[in-house]
Order: sequence, then C-alpha cells, then structure tokens
Amino acid sequence: MREEILLNIENPRQLEKLYRDNKPTFKTAFNSLYPQLGENLLAEGWYQRLNYSHEDLFWGTPGERIFVVGASILAGLLAQLPKMLSIDQEFFYTRNIGFIVFPILIAFFAWKNRISGKTGAILAGLALISICFINYLPQDPKSDTLNLSCIHLPLLLWSILGFAFGGGKLKSGGNWLGFLRYNGELAVMMALLLIAGGLTTAITVGLFNMIGWDIQKFYFDYVVVCGLAAVPIIGTFLTQTQPTLVNKVSPVIANLFSPVALVMLIIYLSATLFSGKDPYHDREFLVLFNVLLVAVMALIFFSVAESNPAGKNRVQILVLFLLAAVTLLVNGIALSAVVFRISEWGITPNRAAVLGANVLMLIHLLYVGTKLWSTLTRKTDLSLVGKSLALFLPVYALWSAIVAFLFPLFFGFK
Repeated sequence: MREEILLNIENPRQLEKLYRDNKPTFKTAFNSLYPQLGENLLAEGWYQRLNYSHEDLFWGTPGERIFVVGASILAGLLAQLPKMLSIDQEFFYTRNIGFIVFPILIAFFAWKNRISGKTGAILAGLALISICFINYLPQDPKSDTLNLSCIHLPLLLWSILGFAFGGGKLKSGGNWLGFLRYNGELAVMMALLLIAGGLTTAITVGLFNMIGWDIQKFYFDYVVVCGLAAVPIIGTFLTQTQPTLVNKVSPVIANLFSPVALVMLIIYLSATLFSGKDPYHDREFLVLFNVLLVAVMALIFFSVAESNPAGKNRVQILVLFLLAAVTLLVNGIALSAVVFRISEWGITPNRAAVLGANVLMLIHLLYVGTKLWSTLTRKTDLSLVGKSLALFLPVYALWSAIVAFLFPLFFGFK
C-alpha cells in the first residue's frame, strides 16, 4: 500500500480508489508516509481528511439553553392548567392543545431569527385572537363547526410557526421547504425522545413497584404530561443545535417508506374493489380515505424536502411520481364521494371543509406531479419540485383560517 500511495501521490482519482478499496490500511500507510511527503498540497489535504476529529457537541448558546429550559417548564405548567384551575379536561385539551406548544416554538424562532418588534406583535396578536375565539365558542359536543375549529386552529398555528421559522418574511421557496425539512427532522427526534422517555417511565414505575410504592397515577398525571409537553421544544432545540444527529436519518426513512407506501396503496385500492365498501355511502370509510390521502401527501412532501437534488436517482424520482399519481387517484375518489354526498344530502360544515381541502390537494398534487414528471424526463431538476411544494403551504394556512374562524359564523355554530 505504501508503494502504491507514493506511486500515485499526484493522481487524486487513483488515491481515492485505493482509499475506498481498503480504508484502514490506507490510513495507516498514509500516516506513516506523511512526514516524508513534504509540502505536497494534495498530501496535506488527505492528511487532514483522514485525521480530522469532530469537535465537541455544540449545545447552543447560554441564551438558547436558558430559553429551552424555561420554555419546557412553561409548557409543562400549561399542560397542568386543568388540574391547577379545576378546568374540565375535555374542554381545555380539545380547544387549547395547540396553544401548549406552538406559541412557545413561534416565540423561539421569532427570537432566534430576530424578527422585528412589529412582526412579533402581529404574531402575538394572532395567537391571542385565536385563543380567545376558540375558548368563547359555544360549548356543544355535537357542533360540527366547533370540532372543525379545534382541528384547523392547530394547523393555522403550525403555519404561523413556519412563517416565524422563515424569519417573518412573506416569501416561499427555501424558507417553507426548510420548514418542511425541520418538521421531518423534528418527527424523528421526537420519536427518539419518546422511546427514551417510555423506557425511563417503565423502569422508574417498575423499580418503585418493587419496593411497594404505586406511583403510576402520580407519575403519569404529572411527570408524563409535563414531559410530553416539553418533547417538541427539546426536539426543536436539538434539531437546531445538533443538525447532524438526524439530518441523515430523515432522508433514509423517507426513501425507505416511499416505495412501501406505494405498494401498500396499490394493494389497498385493489382490495377495496372486492371489500364491498365504498366512500360514497360509508362516511367512516370516506374519513379513512381522507386520512390516508393526507398521510401519503405528507410522505411525498417530506421525501422531496429531505432530498439532495443532486443525490436523488431516477428510480427514487419515479417512485415519488408514481406515488403522486396513485395519490391523485385516491384524491379523485374522495373528491367525487364528497360531491356525491353533497348532491344527495346537502351541504354541511364537514362536507364543505372536506370539499375545500380535497380541491386544494387535487390542484397541489397535479402541480407537484407535473414537476416530478419534468424532473423524471430531465427537463427540470428536483429543486423545482421542492418549490412547488412550498408554494401551496400559505394557501393551506389561509384555508385553515377560513374553516377555523368563518365556518362557525357561516353555519350558525352548528
């Protein structure tokens, strides 16, 4: 190996081949030869590459650490408000679950990105209006508009978080695509934290049970609830200060699950033909269809957002295109089922909300599908697909605001 390195010291391609063929032997031989290679720049580059040691993990600035600790405690206290103030838990959590974490994360990115005071005041005002509106809606468990507002308000808060993530500037593209990437990385980090928390909970409760102390109810009511509220905040901190922890995991997961989802979706659609069920007359089946549609669309979005345009091969792009095409079929079935139900039984808040969402997703999928096809035929690159994804996120935010705030007024709080 020493002789081959010396022979090819001016041949970068051959050195790379020698290194890839036997990395440990190459490193040992090269380090022993390095002192006699003089001031050869190529040799210096190889030495630094082979002997580079990663710096210690960076755990953010002191201000960020203080913010995260304080925010985690605040989220835990907000999650405990029903117990502290004797508020009905169902009333509190159904209406305010999004306000436990999203305003804190919005404040974190507003502070981190140094958003202007005026923009920050507008964001705070929107959050305040939202929390007042949702909590002053009439209490009626059978109210469809109340349920729709409770579902769509967290989506609106998520969109505001994306705005703060992008620095509080009204522009799409890289900011929104980066926000999608952050969501994928956060999902991975939260899963790891939840697994670790679950193991810790099991060990702690088990150890106390061994000495005769039953702490399960207390532990779940206080420690677990506060921990769950803090997980998104801690996960966000880790993704921002330790990006290398998960930024290579998310693309792998997306690439693995995309073909699995494609096969599963094709099999599922084929099976529905023989199941005797259809979304035109079965409301629960239609709901399942729409949940499946949203889940697969999210997978497509995260797969593109996590992708390196230069590193995506044609097979992966083909899988995404086929997934988008099959999802279009699912969307078409769901949309036609909603139109059929409206024509048969009239308009309701739920049907109007689902109709609007399906129309938006249909247009979005068509747009994304055309960009994927252009990438597949090498007319454009994958970065344009990412921009097509980001383009519609503000539109979804607007629709969420319409459903959350205007539907109760349009439909008389029914």
